[in-house]
Amino acid sequence: MNLKEAEEFCIRWLSAWTGNQPEHLISFYAKDAFYSDPTAKKGFQGHGKILPYFRILLRNNPDWKWTHEEIFPNEKGFLLKWKAIIPTKEKNIIEYGMDIVEVIDGKITRNEVYFDTRSLISKR
Repeated sequence: MNLKEAEEFCIRWLSAWTGNQPEHLISFYAKDAFYSDPTAKKGFQGHGKILPYFRILLRNNPDWKWTHEEIFPNEKGFLLKWKAIIPTKEKNIIEYGMDIVEVIDGKITRNEVYFDTRSLISKR
């Protein structure tokens, strides 16, 4: 994937994380994709496992916004440095993190999310 393709993909994919539309978000993932993040360290394999998790995650965070800060394309997809603005009861939390994203035929086959969750845990 080249930089332009990765940027265009990220704009569409990251916007799908906002607005509590898990069925739209899962459409970016291959049927047998692997997904993990700091609260799901062992991860989930396949739509049947990922979608229920996305439903909870997006329902609890309908107004968060994700943007790409920097993209590093590679032969399997890209590494993504991102910024998230996460509304809480007290204030907006701004988080930065990194994803490993592998893509085949326009669908994510592997998505590993890495960031420090301490500020989220202390503010929720």
